[in-house]
Amino acid sequence: MHKFMWLIVGMSLACNLPAQVEPKSGQWKTWIIASGSALRLPAPPDADGTTAEIQWLKDCVAKRNQAALVQIHFWDAGAPGYRWMQLAQKLAVSEGLPTPLQTRALSLVASAIYDSTVAAWDSKYAYMRHHPSEIDPTVTTVVQPTASPSYPSEHAVTAGAAAAVLAYLFPDQASAIGEMANQAGQSRILGGVAFPSDVISGMDLGTQVGQAAITYAKADGSNQVFSGSFPGMPGVWGSPKPVAPLAGTWHPWVLMAGDQFRPGPPPQLGSSDATAQYAADKNLQRSNTTNHLAWFWQPGFFQPWLQEVETEIFQNHLDSNAPRAARIYALETIAQHDATIACWDSKYTYLELRPPQADPTITPVFALPQHPGYPSGHACASGASAAVMAYLFRSDAEALNNMANDAGNSTFDALIHTQLDVKTGLTLGDQVGQQVVAKAQADGAN
Repeated sequence: MHKFMWLIVGMSLACNLPAQVEPKSGQWKTWIIASGSALRLPAPPDADGTTAEIQWLKDCVAKRNQAALVQIHFWDAGAPGYRWMQLAQKLAVSEGLPTPLQTRALSLVASAIYDSTVAAWDSKYAYMRHHPSEIDPTVTTVVQPTASPSYPSEHAVTAGAAAAVLAYLFPDQASAIGEMANQAGQSRILGGVAFPSDVISGMDLGTQVGQAAITYAKADGSNQVFSGSFPGMPGVWGSPKPVAPLAGTWHPWVLMAGDQFRPGPPPQLGSSDATAQYAADKNLQRSNTTNHLAWFWQPGFFQPWLQEVETEIFQNHLDSNAPRAARIYALETIAQHDATIACWDSKYTYLELRPPQADPTITPVFALPQHPGYPSGHACASGASAAVMAYLFRSDAEALNNMANDAGNSTFDALIHTQLDVKTGLTLGDQVGQQVVAKAQADGAN
């Protein structure tokens, strides 16, 4: 009976322990920094320092107003990286980046957020600091404290990393980006769920990772200046303003080089195979369905896929699991970037004409992109995204693969690619995606 009572008491105490989010994720493999422990923070303030911080925090939260509540709830939506990936997407489009630089921007921001989150979790579980309201229940909170130790704040870590990378990528927006980072950190203090030192140290840690990402970015080859030309010849693609002609030589995240999976050449113009490919475009019967698909994907492939990432995170309740959410963003954007590098390698190797260039009687739905046709960029990137996302969310694999097919086929429906461009792109993208999956399987998160 005595042993039974101790068992009941033990079970009661265990039930009162909050579930912890990914306590071992500080050991996951990183992309940019050497490891999560490489940037371990010094210990948080001691008991006396914590007591002083709690009093300061109480004074701060007592002054909350409506504007503060809006700020708190804005930054509390989704995973810590949610708002930052949205901002990266917005800036990549509004600043007019060409496709390979768009995928580069998103992969740099996502990998910095992921590495900083891994580093944050290393420090969190090294020090096991309680949240303010767990130490002093009289601290009022607006949102729920995260189910992980308080030090450092994952929202501040994410803000520091993302803001550093985004300010490097978009220097004209650096001031506004820095202010957003400050607001993100302040929102956790105003919400009563983080100590000031959680935010300050988190911001410092995130900035360190962001600077490491910038160092990586400066050496990826994307700053090469193209001094050649593509005047075009009979049967050969040309343009006075070629888009990112050297992108196929950039340094990938996972691939050994952009040409690792280079497909064989497309059929030569005038051959029976090439004639059949262009004839399929010419004979396409346009409909509301084909036009809708073409225009839906026309702005770019990365926006719908980023939305799909966010949908999966929310539907699978991973918005409260910062390490898992950051890992998903990183894997998907890295797969897209490597697939785009591989795609651009093939494009500028073969210089295939697009259908309206091979046959002027073919009228595209919209203006032709200023890069060669073979293979389809939408198909390459989408094939890679589908491979990674189907690995992460197996129950949705069929729908994700259908989405990739739609993205690729939209470029045929728009009459800017042949069916072979699409098929080859999807295959190349899947090959790249599987390389990223192999990397994910060995990152310690499983």
